[in-house]
Amino acid sequence: MVVTLTGSNDFARASELKKLAAAFVAEHTDMGLERLDGEEHDAARLRESAASLPFLTARKMVVLREPGKQKAFAEHISDILKDVADTTDLIIVEPKLDKRLTYYKTLKKETDFRELNELDAGGLSRWAMEYAHAQGGELAAGDARLLVERIGVNQQLLQQELDKLLAYDVRITRQTIELLTEPSPQSTVFELLDAAFAGRRQRAFELYREQRALKVEPQAIIAMLAWQLHILAVIKTAGARGVEDIARQAKLNPFVVRKSQALARGLSLAGLKTKIAELLQLDLNLKTKAMDADEALQYYLLTL
Repeated sequence: MVVTLTGSNDFARASELKKLAAAFVAEHTDMGLERLDGEEHDAARLRESAASLPFLTARKMVVLREPGKQKAFAEHISDILKDVADTTDLIIVEPKLDKRLTYYKTLKKETDFRELNELDAGGLSRWAMEYAHAQGGELAAGDARLLVERIGVNQQLLQQELDKLLAYDVRITRQTIELLTEPSPQSTVFELLDAAFAGRRQRAFELYREQRALKVEPQAIIAMLAWQLHILAVIKTAGARGVEDIARQAKLNPFVVRKSQALARGLSLAGLKTKIAELLQLDLNLKTKAMDADEALQYYLLTL
């Protein structure tokens, strides 16, 4: 068995590797498990490990992390795969692969190629429900969506919050979610920007105070506002491209693009450029002049 694990979802990749390794160890013990890193071992050592026979066990599993960083390994991947012993399970972990290269094409064609990318909001909600059920808990679809909106799209963080909620009560409800979780700064900044652009000044200032209560500094809020404005600019200049195309080209999560589209539709490109320039000037002023950062940032929100 030769498996390639790739894709942008670090959590899913790590989970899949853990599952494969656990299944192997349960049957053959960890004596046959070998892990090598492409940054620490040369191509000859990586190749030798994949081709050699197991010692004191019937089978062995070799996990190679980013072996493509060794140019000689990538260039001879086809021969290396042919040399893998029948008694060896080879797992190649490559978080990022250049699809233009022969290395990628060979792995995709000649291995069990598993591309694990970030989930959108719907996919994360379904995953959260499945995870809760697998742990003996309950999570309704509406509450799963609330949790994703509240926590954000980081699957690792989402799992940690689910574990906490399940430890409190196996039946996860809106009440327990609101009681035990805090809104992520990134998702709240989107709400902050949305409220400001919509003219809901009181709500915008409430959200700003929440951020400050969470000890998020004004400069961090400016950075997140800049990132959100960047996303809006990408969407605004993308023309008729679909969500998936925009996300792929701009290297954004589809969930983030979809969530920002409605806000982008209500803005003119000229107005957006003005607000980006004003935020840049605010950032420069805070770094070069003596001024009240909270007051200046709240005034910027007011002008939106």
